[in-house]
Amino acid sequence: MKKLFISIAILFTASSLLAQTKAPEIQKGNFMDDYKITYTINDTLWTQKPNAKYHIIKWNEKEQYLIARNDVGNPADGGLYTRIDYMAFENMSPFLWGFCLSAYNAPTAKAAEAVKIADRANPRKGCNGFPFSRMKRVE
Repeated sequence: MKKLFISIAILFTASSLLAQTKAPEIQKGNFMDDYKITYTINDTLWTQKPNAKYHIIKWNEKEQYLIARNDVGNPADGGLYTRIDYMAFENMSPFLWGFCLSAYNAPTAKAAEAVKIADRANPRKGCNGFPFSRMKRVE
């Protein structure tokens, strides 16, 4: 019985960790924001074209944010850490969701995660006084 309990605990812990590393389906794919900037997003990489990459180290779907390490080749803040908060939109077609760069030059992942400026109740000004960038799917 003890072995069964330990196996279930390990499986539950592993599945919890796995959930933290997977992107929500709505965020996966190719997108364009309000400013005509294009992106490709998957479980481990957020690419803002033409040349900024963010290596995703944690998705927190429950609290709707991700933590990433900025690529060392990025035009700015290479090697530092970013927190991207996001939210789904309703009745805003073709825009499915939006994001806020809550932190983009934090010295550590923990410091980036501690930044909490996004206000999802007010997406028009909820990103430190600015709107969330709205995202629509593109092929």
